[in-house]
Amino acid sequence: MSLAIIEQLQEDGRRPYAAIGKAVGLSEAAVRQRVQKLLEQGVMQIVAVTDPLTVGLRRQAMVGIKVEGDLDHVADALTAMAECEYVVMTAGSFDLMVEIVCEDDDHLLEVINKRIRALPGVRSTESFVYLKLKKQTYMWGTR
Repeated sequence: MSLAIIEQLQEDGRRPYAAIGKAVGLSEAAVRQRVQKLLEQGVMQIVAVTDPLTVGLRRQAMVGIKVEGDLDHVADALTAMAECEYVVMTAGSFDLMVEIVCEDDDHLLEVINKRIRALPGVRSTESFVYLKLKKQTYMWGTR
């Protein structure tokens, strides 16, 4: 039942609890309680998702990073950077993959060259600049 509630909120995060209840077969109060529990447990967040282009962030890139030593220190430093929207430790060619959202190419260069490459332990980076975003969805949580 929680997954059905999540699906309703993924379609419209502002959908009233009464409408969700009707769709999933619960009372408004029961939906409210389940949503509160899901939020408290960290299972989900209800947030506004923006299109970076419409808010002046015209350059996005995925950056693969090779690290010497402990990944946690580099990952923590990247996580603290506002431009790093997604930080993941990986197996394969790169130790870390980071999605960066910037205002323009100069901003992207500054983040990669002056901030990421300057971190202790960063051995090398490889950038994959986004030319066009074809799909971005947050519906994967209930498959």
